[in-house]
Amino acid sequence: MRKILQFFLLIFCIACKSQKTEYPFPEKLSQWNFFKDLTHLIPNDKVIPYDISTPLFTDYAEKARFIYVPNDTKIVYNDSTFFHFPDESVIIKNFFYYYDVNQPEKGKRIIETRLLYKKNGSWIPLTYQWRENQKDAEILFAGNYVPIEWKDYEGKTQKIEYKIPNLNQCKSCHENQGVIQPIGIKAKHLNKNFIYNHGEENQLSYWLKNNILEGLPMNHPIPQLANFEDTTKNINDRARAWLDINCAHCHNPKGPAATSGLFLNSEETYPVHLGIMKSPVAAGKGTGGNSFDIVPGKPNESILYYRMTSNDPGEMMPELGRTIVHKESLKLIHDWIKSLKQ
Repeated sequence: MRKILQFFLLIFCIACKSQKTEYPFPEKLSQWNFFKDLTHLIPNDKVIPYDISTPLFTDYAEKARFIYVPNDTKIVYNDSTFFHFPDESVIIKNFFYYYDVNQPEKGKRIIETRLLYKKNGSWIPLTYQWRENQKDAEILFAGNYVPIEWKDYEGKTQKIEYKIPNLNQCKSCHENQGVIQPIGIKAKHLNKNFIYNHGEENQLSYWLKNNILEGLPMNHPIPQLANFEDTTKNINDRARAWLDINCAHCHNPKGPAATSGLFLNSEETYPVHLGIMKSPVAAGKGTGGNSFDIVPGKPNESILYYRMTSNDPGEMMPELGRTIVHKESLKLIHDWIKSLKQ
């Protein structure tokens, strides 16, 4: 898989110096023909919108997600791991900001569209950066920074330098045991209702009904994670859901951070693996002077919480996908650690 990605990266570099017709993938997002109205992200009939129960935090960017599955092929359901997609499938994720989150009708600015394209059994990550005029997006090879401004829920103007990742940064989150995989395409993230044009429906049932999913169980419960913002759910379920989607793609027994011994996937039950009274494998400034990943009842003495408060590139966690602190999840994890019995 590494050789395949290196090959495509080499082709990308050559393409940058060549005529437009030599790109191995469409130069413009519009050329994929995913949307009948690209500016408003209105999908074509074969492109299906979806959502996940708790989204991965990306500097407060909104996401519009879609999947495309070729005709006469199906996604194969799995209870515990990634769904299997047929070749030529595409997972589409658009990152955007409403100019004013309290008045979305005022419009939005789309920053980037990330694709995972499955070819010959492997997922290939591609990124398209949107033009200022919002008419189209162009393939991007090396990442970029884009100044963004929006009004938040409190009516305050926020300004950041939004970071579009490069190919290696995409790999650092999506690579699992040397293989690129989607992060949110698991039953536990997808088992939720979605509001379609015809009304609200469980999206896995909708996929099954529309003949793009097979193997959905009918005789036992389907895994499901909480929405971390849903205060009707208990704090443990909400915190574990947030940690799973934002941290567990690295912090799991088979992930890039496996050597840390800190496993934050929702299935983990062993307290030490969750960080409770666990000493870090490597000490340093990332500990904030603390001795354990999580000290029950004491968030301010917990390394996990400290690293979430930091914006220092050498300390902060998650280490990619953010340049600012996610204050809502910070409060959640603070309160969750506070609730843990000593």
